[in-house]
Amino acid sequence: MRVAVLREPGRFELADEPVPTPGREEVRLRVAVCGVCASELDMWRGARGHASLPWYPGHEVSGIVEEVGAEVTWPAVGDPVGAWVTTRGFADQVALRSEHCVPLDGTPVELSLAEPLACAINAVELADLRAGDDVLVIGAGYMGSLLLQLAAHQAPRHVIVADVRDEALERARGFGATHVVNVADTSLVDAVAALTDGVGVDVAIEATGSQAALSALGDVTRMSGTVVIAGYHQGEPRQVDLATWNWKAFRIANAHFRDVGVIMHGMRRAGRLLASKRIAMEPLVTHRFPLDRIDDAFRTAVEKPPGFVKAVVHP
Repeated sequence: MRVAVLREPGRFELADEPVPTPGREEVRLRVAVCGVCASELDMWRGARGHASLPWYPGHEVSGIVEEVGAEVTWPAVGDPVGAWVTTRGFADQVALRSEHCVPLDGTPVELSLAEPLACAINAVELADLRAGDDVLVIGAGYMGSLLLQLAAHQAPRHVIVADVRDEALERARGFGATHVVNVADTSLVDAVAALTDGVGVDVAIEATGSQAALSALGDVTRMSGTVVIAGYHQGEPRQVDLATWNWKAFRIANAHFRDVGVIMHGMRRAGRLLASKRIAMEPLVTHRFPLDRIDDAFRTAVEKPPGFVKAVVHP
């Protein structure tokens, strides 16, 4: 089988490896889709990241069960599942523990990216959104769009979305944003102040991974409000105005999780939501690539051409 390995920045190689044999409590999946995550882009670009070369990325996996271990009672061969894996997702096949699978009932497996949806679900739960809240989402990309849809289900008063792309903001309107702000030509501080009587939002969610978004949070969040860091920050160290954040007594929610129990909680909720069809996924998967064009998939995710939201790889 084929598996993608990053040998050097900007260059994947398809290595030929034996099909993995699942252990007694494992299953083997035929990978139907693996999403390109923003957390993987810095390594491909050659910037400082969390891994070392050679690197086998790929963790946003959904697929069809092709083999099960001797002690596996669920899933069964032929079942479509969302999978939590930490590596080697850009491959024809992948083996993982059966307990790290979730069912995909009645949803197209090639659109069912349960892992990133799980991240968004866990972030919104950590944010502790309340009915009537004023919510700001900075960033209308893939994760921002998931967070927006989830936030809109919590009965907020306002859901404000900020971005620099008009097309992304127009899409955000369709996903439930009550107000959008193009920060390239409009002051976010002024826009938020006008909507909140100068108080600021109750919950501000940063979903860009950029310094500019972090810098804006202190000026748009109310006293004792919640700041949610959902963007993935790599590269140069970030800075925050800690004096302001201290004085305004923010609750700071780091929406990145490494506890497997929390991750799987989000995965199970993601499977339910995908089955309910209350979260729009199809409009977000905009660019699809075969495995032998994985470099093009990563390049597209970095360059973000017009209309881009999410790149995925279909082995």
